[in-house]
Amino acid sequence: MKTRFDRRQFLLSAGSFSLATSAQAQNGSPETVEELQIRVENNSVPELCAEKDNIELDFISPRLRRLQIQAVHPSYINTIVSDRWAPDWSSCDLSHDPKFFAQARRHTFWETPEFWLTGYTFPSFWRPNDVSIRVGDTVEKGFHLIQLWMWHRERAEEIMVFYPPDGYWRARPLPFEDLRWTAYGSSFLVGPVETQERPIVAIDEIIFEPDNRTFVLKFKRGGEGRLSVKNIDQDRLTLDVSFSDAMPGGRPFAALRSMYAMQTMSDAAIVAWRSKRGKRWEEAPVIRFPGASATEVWVGRHLPSRHNLSAPDMVFSKFESDTAKNR
Repeated sequence: MKTRFDRRQFLLSAGSFSLATSAQAQNGSPETVEELQIRVENNSVPELCAEKDNIELDFISPRLRRLQIQAVHPSYINTIVSDRWAPDWSSCDLSHDPKFFAQARRHTFWETPEFWLTGYTFPSFWRPNDVSIRVGDTVEKGFHLIQLWMWHRERAEEIMVFYPPDGYWRARPLPFEDLRWTAYGSSFLVGPVETQERPIVAIDEIIFEPDNRTFVLKFKRGGEGRLSVKNIDQDRLTLDVSFSDAMPGGRPFAALRSMYAMQTMSDAAIVAWRSKRGKRWEEAPVIRFPGASATEVWVGRHLPSRHNLSAPDMVFSKFESDTAKNR
């Protein structure tokens, strides 16, 4: 039986780090890091099907080595009385999607009373499942989905999922206040983004480091990335991402994938961004977002949606280069 998770201790340790970092920035200490401005390109297309990711925002910079990604509850989360998360297959035709078949299975890689990591193989998937998953001395292959779970309020909460065959991640905070569950929404990619029928990140091997809840990603295009779960509470989930090298071929270092049919049938409807010299946030509908140079990007919804109503907004920020690290 699972034991109670000491959330207070976990949040206090994360909060101490955040407060120390904030104090350094306010005091102008040598540790203050200058913001890196990156380019955001919009490669989204109109779509009627609510289950197709037609939104694609690509994040590009040859200097980028580190960033932070957050999944944050939407502004209207406290107004939700009855949630919506059921898929809507109307106006959808998925008959032409490729299928690779496999033997279904489930495997738990690692487990503690507070966290555990589980993998699933589905009967079919749109890409082959040949990525190696290493946890300690154990290496497994053939998984379509990896889940990171957390014990919270006497129940299991799935806080993050990852699809090794195509490199897609989805994250969500712990359920808000008294809600017992919230939906996933937008996906994101980290690593050299390329298109193979759809945007993907090709991964050769994934290594999970339990001590610091970090995924090490060895990319088929070369280099590696690290994605660490730094904080999780009932407001947001925070991930730190770093890369060993620049993206090969000038590829995007990250991308956001989501769906938008109309504002009230969407997982992401609005893009907001700020630039290095800008003194205010800019906003645009996601389908008409012109692209921008930015130091911080928010993608989410102002109005409740009929699709994945409680799904989080996504925030990309704290872009840094090696130059900034060595200042």
